[in-house]
Amino acid sequence: MILLKDILLLYTGTEEIYGADVVIDGNRITQIGKGLDAGRLNADHGTRSDAGGLKADTGVRPGRGRQPDGGRPEEVEVIDCRNLVVLPGFVNTHHHFYQTLQRCVREIQDAPLFSWLKRLYQIWKHLDDDSVYWSTLVACGELLKTGCTTSTDNLYVFPRGKSSRFIDVEIEAAGRIGMRFHPTRGSMSRGERDGGLPPDEVVQTEGEILEDSERLVSTYHDPSPGAMVRIALAPCSPFSVSEKGLRETADFARKKGVLLHTHLAETEDETAYCLEKYGVRPLDLMERCGWVGRDVWFAHGVHFTDAELAKLAQTDTGICHCPTSNMRLGSGRARVPEMLRLGIRVGLGVDGSASNDSSDMLGELRNCFLVQRLAAGSGAITARDVINLATRGGASLLARDDIGSLRPGMVADLVGINVFDIAHAGALHDYLASLVLCGASHEVDLTIVNGRVVVREGRLLTVDEDEVVRNANAAAKRMMEAMASTR
Repeated sequence: MILLKDILLLYTGTEEIYGADVVIDGNRITQIGKGLDAGRLNADHGTRSDAGGLKADTGVRPGRGRQPDGGRPEEVEVIDCRNLVVLPGFVNTHHHFYQTLQRCVREIQDAPLFSWLKRLYQIWKHLDDDSVYWSTLVACGELLKTGCTTSTDNLYVFPRGKSSRFIDVEIEAAGRIGMRFHPTRGSMSRGERDGGLPPDEVVQTEGEILEDSERLVSTYHDPSPGAMVRIALAPCSPFSVSEKGLRETADFARKKGVLLHTHLAETEDETAYCLEKYGVRPLDLMERCGWVGRDVWFAHGVHFTDAELAKLAQTDTGICHCPTSNMRLGSGRARVPEMLRLGIRVGLGVDGSASNDSSDMLGELRNCFLVQRLAAGSGAITARDVINLATRGGASLLARDDIGSLRPGMVADLVGINVFDIAHAGALHDYLASLVLCGASHEVDLTIVNGRVVVREGRLLTVDEDEVVRNANAAAKRMMEAMASTR
């Protein structure tokens, strides 16, 4: 059992409470109140705390934690939170973990998306289990240290002759580091030979894709409340997947009850490609293939028309906004304020580190705030709007009602940020907004996932950071050397 004591400011997702305490028992928040004491915690189901917060049945006796299997009672761990703003863990709804090994590749730093992809495909042909494992730990480690407790990942490169179990490797690594994980089984079935963008060496047949999707869903997908792993299916894009593949994936996903995800409307090149190859704009193509609805979310959504935004709202199709990546590649800006006014569900994503060069979730909040205000004016979006996109918005895209806010019964995914450092000095006027506006240091002080402390005082507790960095750098070097030797 954990007692977060004397929290400077608790943001539950709907309320801002000064001086609150939070009780975590197992993987759940069981009590929120004031003046709670470790020596007086009890299991009276339905009683109320001093602040009127409902207590759940925790099985706790005064001064002691739950007694597992009749063993010795565990002590209540008290964490002093007097300097912390505590809020729900952030939800990252679009990433490519493996790309952490291709940060800052010099020759493509100024390339637009299509040229950027074509060059990187030549490196990604050399992806293997080892590089997937260490890149996953890098991405998850940086996310956890910047306040993210749940992440998706879209891995869509499966080089011929290499392992086809990359998603299994990711799940293993995410489990080791303690991330709540929604891997999206990516895929590409339209190679250069068939008019697609990727080289034929990194695409698979529709049959291979569906067979592995079936295996992953049956092996790992957990639809139960509090699940640590859920699978979604994610054909990469209209320029790398066939219409047949899109339709078959949508049919299969709905049969299995899993979500659908892909990139869409990211660049004008994509629009031109779809008009030339399919005779319609990207969203019309996806609608034709059954890819709209509450079980679908698209990454980017930069180049939607007014009519297309209305269609997204009518069909309850979600959007993941990736501001840093969009700015880095010069792709444009998603019209997030308009989306929110229309009732479109919107979350945030850091996107792949080859187009962001970081997995900095707090940094993504700041960039979302700034780019939307730059384009749409000072009243376009607020700091609290952005925090809600990163918490409740992301949870909605992933069809989760057990994360994204803090209240008794929710899983214990939360972060604590020290606002008594030099980066936040003078920000006492609005501590919550300071998390978005004061951007000098993006590392959090405390990250708890599923009731487990995984970051404390800015350090990962579940892995050796030096080991991760060393092995990730070695894997990145091997991939670049392999590409150079095959030129």
